[in-house]
Amino acid sequence: MVVAVYGLLRDGDRVLLMRRAGSGYHDGELCVPAGHVDGNEDVASALARELREELTIAVEPDACRLALVAHRAPETAGDHEYLDLFFEVPRWDGTPAIGEPAKCVELCWADAAAPPADTVAYVAAALREVAAGTPLLRYGWPPD
Repeated sequence: MVVAVYGLLRDGDRVLLMRRAGSGYHDGELCVPAGHVDGNEDVASALARELREELTIAVEPDACRLALVAHRAPETAGDHEYLDLFFEVPRWDGTPAIGEPAKCVELCWADAAAPPADTVAYVAAALREVAAGTPLLRYGWPPD
């Protein structure tokens, strides 16, 4: 199982989304800033690192609050299960900007409770669950 962290940066009811590019994974779709947890780092530090790399901003790891845990089934044969941790990021230093232009071609603010149709499907589902106050999302698994 792979662990990934996601940052929810807000401007009122809107959340910051990034248009993915160049990775071969959901290229052209919108996603919140995210990344894998590397070895020898805790999840909050991983989130701060990803936000620094992807958006050129600084965040205090201890200020970020877990909003949703998603357990995601493999998307394709040979893929991994994911444990996705979505964190509210209440404040940051700097202005969000594209820090990895080979992986992102656009930043945009969107309604957090009703993300655009071209948002990565599981991220859109997670945003709707966060808006509803649901702490756990099981995504891609057969119905109970």
